[in-house]
Amino acid sequence: MITETPIQASAVQEDKCHQAVSSYFIGPQAENLGDFRENIDSILNELQKARHNYFPEDGLFVTNATRNSQTFQACKKRVSNAVTKAAQLLGKHSLPFWSPRYQAHMCMDMSMPALLGYFMTMIYNPNNVAIEVSPLTTVVEIEVGEQLCKMFGYNIDSEKKHKPVGWGHITCGGTVANLESIWICTGEQKLFTDLSTWELLNLRPKDVLDIPDRLCREYGVSSKFMEKVLLEHSIQQTGKDVLEREFDIKPPQYFLSTTRHYSWPKGAAIAGIGAQNVIGVPVDHGARLRIGKLEELLNNCLENKRAVYAVVAIIGSTEEGCVDRLSEVLALRKKFQARGLSFLVHADAAWGGYFASMLPTEYQPGDSAKLTLGDPDAQVGEGMVPDSALRTETQEDMFALRFADSITVDPHKAGYMPYPAGGLCYRDERMRYLVTWTSPYLSRGAVTSMGIYGVEGSKPGAAAMSTWLSNKCIGMGPNGYGALLGEVTFTCSRFAAEWAAMTALDKDDFMVVPLNMLPSELKPGSTIAKVEEEKQRIRDTILSMTNSQIVASDIGKPEDEKALTLLRALGSDLNINAFALNFRLTPGKDGAWNTDVEEANYLMRRVVERLSVDSPEDDPSTIPFVLTSTQFSKDLYDECATNFKHRLGLRKDNLDLMVLRNVVMNPFPTEKNFIGKLAGIFRDVVEEEVKVCQQRNSTSATTHEFLLQGKDKLYVVHVPSFHISNHRQQLIIEIDLDAKSKREYLSLKNASPEEKFMLVTQNKIQLPNLLTPDSHFKACIRSKDAGLVLKNLTVTIKKVVKSRPLNSAYLDPAYASEFMPFYLYGNVTEQHIDHMLLRSPNTQFTAESIKLELDNALTDEQLARGPILCLSDIHEESMQPFPSTSELETSTAFIFKTGSKFAVQIFADEHDATAHGPGLVKSCGKSELLLATGSLTLGKGVVIDSETINRDPFKRVDKVLKWREELDNIGKSMNN
Repeated sequence: MITETPIQASAVQEDKCHQAVSSYFIGPQAENLGDFRENIDSILNELQKARHNYFPEDGLFVTNATRNSQTFQACKKRVSNAVTKAAQLLGKHSLPFWSPRYQAHMCMDMSMPALLGYFMTMIYNPNNVAIEVSPLTTVVEIEVGEQLCKMFGYNIDSEKKHKPVGWGHITCGGTVANLESIWICTGEQKLFTDLSTWELLNLRPKDVLDIPDRLCREYGVSSKFMEKVLLEHSIQQTGKDVLEREFDIKPPQYFLSTTRHYSWPKGAAIAGIGAQNVIGVPVDHGARLRIGKLEELLNNCLENKRAVYAVVAIIGSTEEGCVDRLSEVLALRKKFQARGLSFLVHADAAWGGYFASMLPTEYQPGDSAKLTLGDPDAQVGEGMVPDSALRTETQEDMFALRFADSITVDPHKAGYMPYPAGGLCYRDERMRYLVTWTSPYLSRGAVTSMGIYGVEGSKPGAAAMSTWLSNKCIGMGPNGYGALLGEVTFTCSRFAAEWAAMTALDKDDFMVVPLNMLPSELKPGSTIAKVEEEKQRIRDTILSMTNSQIVASDIGKPEDEKALTLLRALGSDLNINAFALNFRLTPGKDGAWNTDVEEANYLMRRVVERLSVDSPEDDPSTIPFVLTSTQFSKDLYDECATNFKHRLGLRKDNLDLMVLRNVVMNPFPTEKNFIGKLAGIFRDVVEEEVKVCQQRNSTSATTHEFLLQGKDKLYVVHVPSFHISNHRQQLIIEIDLDAKSKREYLSLKNASPEEKFMLVTQNKIQLPNLLTPDSHFKACIRSKDAGLVLKNLTVTIKKVVKSRPLNSAYLDPAYASEFMPFYLYGNVTEQHIDHMLLRSPNTQFTAESIKLELDNALTDEQLARGPILCLSDIHEESMQPFPSTSELETSTAFIFKTGSKFAVQIFADEHDATAHGPGLVKSCGKSELLLATGSLTLGKGVVIDSETINRDPFKRVDKVLKWREELDNIGKSMNN
C-alpha cells in the first residue's frame, strides 16, 4: 500500500498553486483516479440520456431477450476477455509517461480535462471536416484557435480595425502544421501586373492579403468572381514551377536553423519547394540560430535577386529546448524590408508555444524577469514547489510571437493533450484563404466548416474538444498553464543542477557536461578552477537544500547572489536538459581522460540502453529512471558540436557526438530527495558502465591470433577487433619460423592447401612489442579442422608491412565509393591481399596466392612497400555493411570467392607502414602513383570474417519477444 510522508500530508496545503496543479492529473500513483472515474460515469450517464432522448418512441432495438441469448452472452464474454487481456498488455508494456521517473520524450500524464474531453467526444465521433457532421466541435475548434491566438498575443477582436485578426485551427501534429505554413508561403502570389517581378515577390504579407478586400471595396469585384478567376492561376492549380518559368524567377529559399525538426525539409519536398531550398543557418554554442549568419544569407539573396519564402524561428527546439531570437529575426526583417527584401516570419513553437502562458499579464519588453511567477511571500513551508519564470531573453521572444506571421503549436506536447492535437495560428486570418479548398459536399456554403482550410481533410472533433476543455479548465495565463509550466521549469532547473554538479574533476572517473554552459564558463577569463568552484556552490546551495530552504536562504540577498538566480541560469531555455559523458581510461584521479569521440559515444549508448526501452522485450516497470538520447552531427551542429567535444576533453573530428537528454514535463519530483534519488540511480549506472569502458580500452598484454599465409615468404595477418583496445589494429607482418617448425608447417600446408592455419601467441603480449624487427615470440599453430597442430614455435619479426590503428578517430567518415581497396603484399613469386579496414563496421577479406595479370609487372621492392590494390568495378559503399560470415561463405552470388576475377588498379601507398587514417586511400586515383592495371583472380586461400572484427564482448544480449504471439493470445482468449 502506498502511504504519504509527513511532509506530503502537512505541508502541501501551504502551496495553493501546487494544489491546483495536482488536481489536473490522474497522478503518478493514480491518486486522483476516483475523481476521473466519477467524471467518466457522468459522461456515460449523459451518453445514455442523449440516446434515450432521441425519439424514445422508437422503442428498444436490442431487446432483453436478445441480450440474454446464449450467442449474445458468448460474444460479450469474448469481447470482455479481449479487453482485459489487451489492457493488461498495455499496462505491462506501455511506458510510464505518468511517472516522475520518466524523463525521456515529450510525453507525460495527460491532463484529466483533456482525457475527459477526448473520451466524451470520441464516443460521438464527430468529423471536423464539415459542420454537417460536427456542428458542436467545429465551433469548439474555432474557439480553440481563438484561445491559442490570445495566448500568443494575436488580436481576436474583429472590432479592432487597426489590427489584423488572428485565426487558428487544430491539425494532427506539428509536422502538418509546418507543412501548411510552407504552403502559405508558396501561396502568397503575384496579382499586380504593373510591378516588376522582384517587387511582386517582395510585397509585404499585409499588402497581398489586402488585395481581395481592396478589389471588392474599390471596384466591386465579388469574392465569388475572385474565386473563379484565381482558380486557374492559383499556386494550388498551376504549381510553383509554372510561375517560376513564366516570370523567370530563381527558386526562392526558406531559412531556419540547421538543427530544425525533420518536418521542414519533408514539408518542403511535399510542397514542391525542394529540400535543397531549405537553407540551414548555423547555430551558436547553445544550439540557437546565429543571427549574424542569417543576415549574411539574406544579404546574399538581396544581392542576387533571389526571393525568400520565409525565415523560421524555433521556439523550443525538440532536441535541446533552445529558443531562437525571434525578436531579432523580426527586427532583421524590418531592416531588409527597407532595402526591398520581404519575407514571412514563422515561429515553430510546437514545443514552446504553451510556455507563452508564463508571460506576466502586464509584461512589456525591457521588463526584468522575476525569478518566480507567483508571490514569493506565499512560498514557504516544507513540501512547497516553487515556480520559475522564463529568462529575460526568452520572455522577449515569447512576447514577439504576436508579431510572427504564423505559429506552429502542439497542444499534445506542453499542453498535455492526447494525440493528435497540433495547431497552426495566423496573425492575419486572411492567410488561411491561401490554403483553401472548397467542395460542395464538404461545406454546403457554411463558412464555419474547417475542412476547407489547410492540408488535412477528415479529422477528429475529439481532438478539438480535448484541447478546448483542457485550455478552459486549466487556463491559458500565468495562473493556469503558466503556473503548471512554471513548476515544471523549476523541476527542470533542479535536474540541470544535478547534471552540472554531479562530478568533480579531481575525484570522479567520469564527467557530466551540460550542453548549456554554466555562468562561470560564459564569463571572460573563465578557468577550470572557477568552473569547479561554481559547481561546488551548486552542491552547497542547491543540491543539499530542500525547495523551501533554497527560498529561505535567498531572503535579503542581492539578486546576483541568490541561489534561485543561479538555479535559473542552469539548463536550457525551455525544459530540456542535454548533456554528455566522458570517462577516465584508467581508474583514479590521475587516470588519463578518454579523447576518442566514439568511445564516449559507446559509454553513453550503454547508459541509455539501461535507462530506456529499446526492445519489445524490455519491461518498463524494471527501468528506474528513463532518459533518451540524440546525435550532434558535424553537418548540423558544426561549431556547437566542436565546442561541446572540447568541453568534454574529446578530440576535434567529424564524428557525430551522442548526447543524452531529459525532457521535463512532470511537476511532481521537485523535492531534492526524489530528484537526488533519480540522480543517484543515474550515477550508479554510469559508474558501472565506466568500468566496462575502461576494461574495453585497457591495453594490457593478451593473446593474439594471426592468419598465416605464404610458402616462400611467410606473412601473418592480425585478427582485429573494433571493440577491444588490445586488438584494435590492422597488422600485416612478414615473419620467419625456426627451421624445424617451418618445415613442419609447410608440410601441413602442402597437404591441405585450402586449410586455414592460425598462428596464436603462446604468451600474453602487447601488439607494440610485435612491431620491432628481429624480435621474437613463442606461438602455436591451430587449424579449423584439427585444432592444435604445432606448438612451441619461435617466431621472428622480419618486417612490418602495415600497422594501422582502428580507433574511431582514425577511421574514414564513409566507405570507399568508387572501388574496394586492399593491401597488396608478397614478392614476385607469390602475392596476397587483405581488405583495408577504413570504417566500422566492416569485414575482413583476406586471400593468399592470388593471380595477377598486369600491364606492368611489379617488383619485389614495390610489393615490399605494400601498395594499395583497388577492385575497380566494385563499389564498397553500396555493399556495406556486409552480411554475416556464414551468409557470405555460403552465398553463390557473392563476389569474393575462389575463382572470382576482378579488374584492378594498383597504386603506391604514399603513407608510411605505421601511418594512421583517416584518408589512407587518397593515393588511389593519383596518376603519378599508379603502378599497374589489369586483373586479379582469387585462388583457394580465401578467408572471410564478419564476426570477430565486429563482435562486442561487452554487449548485452536482448531476447526478442514475439509480439504477434502475445496478440494471438488475445484472439485465443476470445474463444474461451
